[in-house]
Amino acid sequence: MATSQQLEAIKGAKVLMVGAGGIGCELLKTLALSGFTDVHIIDMDTIEVSNLNRQFLFRQSHVGQSKAKVARDSVLRFRPNMSITPYHANVKDPDFNVEFFKQFNVVLNGLDNLDARRHVNRLCLAADVPLVESGTTGFLGQVTVHVKGKTECYECRPKPAPKTYPVCTITSTPSKFVHCIVWAKDLLFAKLFGDKTQENDLNVRSGGAASSSEQPEDVFERKKGEDIHEYGRRIYDHVFGYNIELALSNEETWKNRQRPRPIYSKDALPDQPAKPNGNFESSNSSEDPSSLSAMAALGMKNPQEVWSLSENSRIFLEALKLLFEKRAKDIGNLSFDKDDQLAVEFVTAAANIRASSFGIPLHSLFEAKGVAGNIVHAVATTNAIIAGLIVIEAIKVLQNDAKNYRMTYCLEHPSRKMLLMPVEPFEQDKACYVCSETPLTLEINTKKSMLRDFVEKIVKAKLGMNLPLVMNGSALLYEVGDDLDEDMVANYAANIEKVLCELPAPVTNGTIVTVEDLQQELTCNINIKHREEFDEEKEPDGMLLLGWNQAPPVEKDNNHVVNGVSTSAELPSEEVVDDVDMEISKVAPVKKRKVLDTPVDVNDKKKVEEVNDDDEDEDIIMLEGNNPEYGKKRKLI
Repeated sequence: MATSQQLEAIKGAKVLMVGAGGIGCELLKTLALSGFTDVHIIDMDTIEVSNLNRQFLFRQSHVGQSKAKVARDSVLRFRPNMSITPYHANVKDPDFNVEFFKQFNVVLNGLDNLDARRHVNRLCLAADVPLVESGTTGFLGQVTVHVKGKTECYECRPKPAPKTYPVCTITSTPSKFVHCIVWAKDLLFAKLFGDKTQENDLNVRSGGAASSSEQPEDVFERKKGEDIHEYGRRIYDHVFGYNIELALSNEETWKNRQRPRPIYSKDALPDQPAKPNGNFESSNSSEDPSSLSAMAALGMKNPQEVWSLSENSRIFLEALKLLFEKRAKDIGNLSFDKDDQLAVEFVTAAANIRASSFGIPLHSLFEAKGVAGNIVHAVATTNAIIAGLIVIEAIKVLQNDAKNYRMTYCLEHPSRKMLLMPVEPFEQDKACYVCSETPLTLEINTKKSMLRDFVEKIVKAKLGMNLPLVMNGSALLYEVGDDLDEDMVANYAANIEKVLCELPAPVTNGTIVTVEDLQQELTCNINIKHREEFDEEKEPDGMLLLGWNQAPPVEKDNNHVVNGVSTSAELPSEEVVDDVDMEISKVAPVKKRKVLDTPVDVNDKKKVEEVNDDDEDEDIIMLEGNNPEYGKKRKLI
């Protein structure tokens, strides 16, 4: 039972929830049943069929509706006197600024991506509002508390860098099925159905086997009046046959590698039709574009069966035909969506055909969707446990009970006979550029790199700024905003295309550049160090940011490493862990959960991994406390 002091804190609290998915549904229910009376919810997503097995506030009739709004309506049915304000919007929208955050007593995160987490962390710091973070994946989960001046902020500790694959591996020398998925999803699908103006490395080949001048026309452009079947076979023959032949012409590449096999449609598609692998009922009569299915059209219903090369070829051509014929208005604007059945079928078939060519084992649609969509199957019980822990920590925060704040890890297997492992929060990292405003150092070739490279690759991609402002001393080099006049917009547009050393206020070796995000109220100084050369394999951005807390990528040998969305010179991916044990080493058993007299060094005696996800079938990140300094600040309870 809650004490009178706890009840008073609960009833007087104004709470902001960010995320109304797997954790969010459980959290809103727990807040309501705990006596909270004023809750605001931000979530930009709509309800999907795949959510219904665990996000219990939603029903089949709610599919396509706002998660935040439906969650509110569902809870009000059993807590009608509760005030719940939903926002069907992106938490990064300008409306949700520092002033907006200041009205809340605590912010509770149930997000599914690193970028939004960082954004909320910065707004909470600027508004001086406590943040309770959380994440789950499968049986694993954690809850962490971040209070300005009392604990570390969310960005004090390194977050794993996205796993990157050199473009030559993806386009020329794949060795794993995930490489084929990256190629099919981020290159081929994007080339055929996405933004035609976006840079795409689909035609990049190793060793200069062919120059672009040999193929002056865009082979992916459908010719006027061209039959869709002819177009499909032409694309098939080009990417799986012709391109492979060109790659084979570079003998040096294949000296120590297995040579791929060119595959042409005439060889892969015998005259006999595909055999149905399940009960066939056409689903293509539906008006919902996302329900179109090449499998259904061909009478193939079992997503867990591994298709033959012939079946993959038929699915490939059928999916391409349906996309062009039934969704013609979307061509040029499509991006891969794991809940788009036709997109998943196309990517699975394309990846399998490419895998067949390179001697890589084929995968079923079910398996391929898990890789392409970064899916880690959720456990509803874990979400419920984590939601309960969030509320417990929120109540402590509302009572300003700092000495009892805990970061709690939910384990898959017992450690010291415990499935929940609480530890004291870390102290603020004095070297954190977010909460301590420590300067960073950037090694960059100031004579070759443009301001655009700096803004896109460093300010936005690594520092996570959405509305950046870049200054050299008192000179304003770049700014984003709706209130800029035409002259300023033209001036910044000109600057963005200039080499750093040729800017009106030149950026050279020793320059200190100030970058700022007015929405996040975050300012960071970056010391520029000129460097001539970079390793294209290890430093593909052509620059190196020092002092930025991001752990190196970790690559597993399983097939749960999945790709990102870039189609530029490097294809990033993030690691999905399907079954990872959080290891906390065995220390002397204790009967009571109390603070040990001597802090346990978490680096030497245990590994505490952080789950950076809720269960929205997105990427998850596992993080180890590998800095010896951290172990000195954290105690095992």
